[in-house]
Amino acid sequence: MEKLQVQQPSAAFVAASWAALLLGSAAYMVGLWNANMALNEKGYYFAVLVLGLYAAISLQKVVRDRIEDIPVTGIYYGISWVALLIGVGLLAVGLFNATLALSEKGFYAMAFLLALFGAIAVQKNTRDMQAHHADQPKPVQSKPERSSEGEAGAGAQEGMGQRVLASVDALGSKPGRNS
Repeated sequence: MEKLQVQQPSAAFVAASWAALLLGSAAYMVGLWNANMALNEKGYYFAVLVLGLYAAISLQKVVRDRIEDIPVTGIYYGISWVALLIGVGLLAVGLFNATLALSEKGFYAMAFLLALFGAIAVQKNTRDMQAHHADQPKPVQSKPERSSEGEAGAGAQEGMGQRVLASVDALGSKPGRNS
């Protein structure tokens, strides 16, 4: 199978993805902070947000893994879908039964969906950038050339050893010397 060439996402799309994630999450959290509801209700909606974000990221990863022929078990694939559907379902049931104004219910739903979209887009951008960098050729590092003066480390010892051997050979080959 031919490997897909992945383009690096543009800086604008990366920024928009992070903005969607942060704005959606922040709006949802500010709404919870200012809401006139019991602490256990706030905890419920916070847990739904965390579950939804994690499930969305997990599902994006598992779908991408399958596209790239990275082995993924069917159980994990199914659990990822179920977790996302449970998160969205819990939000829907909670908002349906909440004693909030319709505009507040819509606000929470839209902030939640914006945060989910942002989480999926940020995860996609992360994978695209990793794949793009993996496709790029690695720079070849050349070894620095050694000079005869100022050698250091093992290279200096090797050069000194060669000079000593040359001196010994020169002494041994002088005329008039009996060996």
